[in-house]
Amino acid sequence: MFDSNKTIEYYNTNAKIFSESTVSVDFEGMQNRFMDKLPTGASILDFGCGAGRDIRVFIDHGYEVEAIDGSEKLCKLASEYTGIQVKQMLFQDLKEVERYDGIWACSSILHVPSKELTDVIRKMSAALKHNGIIYTSFKYGTYEGMRNGRFFIDMTEDRFADLLKRVEDVNIEIEEQWITADVRPGREEERWLNLILRKS
Repeated sequence: MFDSNKTIEYYNTNAKIFSESTVSVDFEGMQNRFMDKLPTGASILDFGCGAGRDIRVFIDHGYEVEAIDGSEKLCKLASEYTGIQVKQMLFQDLKEVERYDGIWACSSILHVPSKELTDVIRKMSAALKHNGIIYTSFKYGTYEGMRNGRFFIDMTEDRFADLLKRVEDVNIEIEEQWITADVRPGREEERWLNLILRKS
């Protein structure tokens, strides 16, 4: 059974360890792939920013960045690390309309169950400007449930395509999708589905 409080509690309890294990991971290839599709000075929402690793990169490249996370302690750490105020918020509470050129949802919305994920993607699409893009990633597979104290929904290409068909009232399409190995040391065997979606 899905319980968002358990996942948030996990991140609050393990915020420092999680921050230390992710903040210095080299994610340049993925960040560049996203930034190459954005206009100069674009507005970005880091949607589930964790410890703030990617916020710093986007700011350093001249983008306007807003960021949210569900974990109060990760919001605090990310704010300290990046110098911007990170807002504590659930993905389901996004209400912006045509505000962002890009939404970066790296390893984040994989904590939303399938029955709520279609609505979250619809809200993400609404928050994008015309022709805006979303980057998101999921562990590769078909599992959905609790794993190591957190809720996960895994994705394959077919599973995500089926999910996107159920997202109503949006013109959003898969522009690119590719599989990568985990970049964290000792976890190279784990595979990830990466997606870039575009609002048309």
